[in-house]
Amino acid sequence: MSLIIAEIGTSHEGSKEKAFELIDAASSSGADAIKFQWVYADEILHPDTGFVKLPTGNIPLYERFKQLECSKAFYKEMLDYVHSKGCKFCCSPFGVRSLKELLEIKPDIIKVASPELNHFPMLKALAQYRKSQKEKGEDPVPVVLSSGVSKLKDIEKAIEIVGTEGVSLLHCITSYPAPEEEYNLKLITNLRNIFGIECGVSDHSLNPILVPGLSIACGGTVIEKHITLSRQTEGLDDPVALEPEQFALMVHIIHQSEVTLKHYGEEYGRKRIFDQLAEEYGMEKINEVLGTGLKKLAPAEEANYGRTNRSLHFMHAMKKGEVIKPEDIGVLRTEKVLTPGIGPEFLETIIGKTLQQDVTSGAGVDFSYF
Repeated sequence: MSLIIAEIGTSHEGSKEKAFELIDAASSSGADAIKFQWVYADEILHPDTGFVKLPTGNIPLYERFKQLECSKAFYKEMLDYVHSKGCKFCCSPFGVRSLKELLEIKPDIIKVASPELNHFPMLKALAQYRKSQKEKGEDPVPVVLSSGVSKLKDIEKAIEIVGTEGVSLLHCITSYPAPEEEYNLKLITNLRNIFGIECGVSDHSLNPILVPGLSIACGGTVIEKHITLSRQTEGLDDPVALEPEQFALMVHIIHQSEVTLKHYGEEYGRKRIFDQLAEEYGMEKINEVLGTGLKKLAPAEEANYGRTNRSLHFMHAMKKGEVIKPEDIGVLRTEKVLTPGIGPEFLETIIGKTLQQDVTSGAGVDFSYF
């Protein structure tokens, strides 16, 4: 049976009451795991990263994330309530601090979101924790890696750090909403064969049937989809989330597809699923969604590469001649208006180096500065 993850994310808006409602909706809709995001704005963005459009007007994206920060006690309460519903608690950290606090409440699953696939300091801290668990004779905490806005080399680097034991990989398109015809779901089969681990999809498309159903036919065993009480509410991801009735329909389609594969066998069962979906969407559409199976950036996310995922940025203005200290550099998403820096793999390389020119706060780190 597939693992179906209901991504609440930050849709709760910091309200415990709304979070409980979302957990109720997710569990009633058939989710196996319910996912939150452990947000600290300064682990994700520089304050000067730009603005986000909301119904109330444009506000700084950094401030929007500040509004979504919750206490450790909040997440512990959510974990306990998720468990009371018979579901697993899954959560995404966004840096070393949030990871450390998340591990202290002992989640069932750690989810590494697509933009953090190259957050090497966080991945190394997670790998060290899992190693310490094994040394104590414990099973390492399961990890789900998402691979939106990434290239094959990025996935390889992340898996090299985290390992493969208890690790699953989600194919994803980092676009909101993501066009179904760009999903290239045959890639699920290829990623599973390349890395020898369970694979699936993190689906940002609006359709509750097409991508999830075809993902199962392609060998997917983990399906993640955002859930919301209403697409009209103000959560950052609510416009691309499924409302409870749609989420329940998705769960039904996933289980129906699993039964088809089990009953008819993999090859003929896959054909049955394709044919059934083609009756509604047409075989041309099915083939578009299936794609080529080659790993490449989808057209909808190409412009995000290097901006949504992590790079090195100066946390404050600095003068020529100053020596770089760890607190001077952030491993951040570039996002809106700043210029991307060099990759996080060079963090240790530049610590201790001397600046050859003045730099502004938020600027992307470049080797030419040293």
